[in-house]
Amino acid sequence: MIARRTLLPAVPLLLAAPARAQRREAAEVWRDPHCGCCGGWVDHLRAEGFAVTDRVVPTVAPFRRMLGTPADLLSCHAARVAGWLAIEGHVPAPAIRRALAERPAGLVGLAVPEMPVGTPGMEVPGRAPDTYDVIAWGADGAHRPFMRFTGAQPV
Repeated sequence: MIARRTLLPAVPLLLAAPARAQRREAAEVWRDPHCGCCGGWVDHLRAEGFAVTDRVVPTVAPFRRMLGTPADLLSCHAARVAGWLAIEGHVPAPAIRRALAERPAGLVGLAVPEMPVGTPGMEVPGRAPDTYDVIAWGADGAHRPFMRFTGAQPV
């Protein structure tokens, strides 16, 4: 039989585990009112457990400048997750979660440039999803591949 003294130190950890599991990362999204695929990406984030504030704005440009998004990585919408991670385009939730968990030194944001078929929100019935890279960028403007996906699935 396990003594109470052995279990007592573990009680705070056991009580905190459900709170950590239920914590939802905040995502603030800025998107154009005329773009239907952006709404699909917002739905993807919500389905993946993110607490999304969806801001439909006349132009996304000022928010991209605020986030420091490089011009060659632009897509159709911008976001900020957890108060620090900039997002551009249809970045799948697994890439966002990995960045939040690892917090690579110097990372500012993640982007999926253009609009590959099969990314969250860009699904096209009858078309095979594209394979593409999620690109990470840093404060110095340097880019590098962060994760590779086919559709919404990491490869």
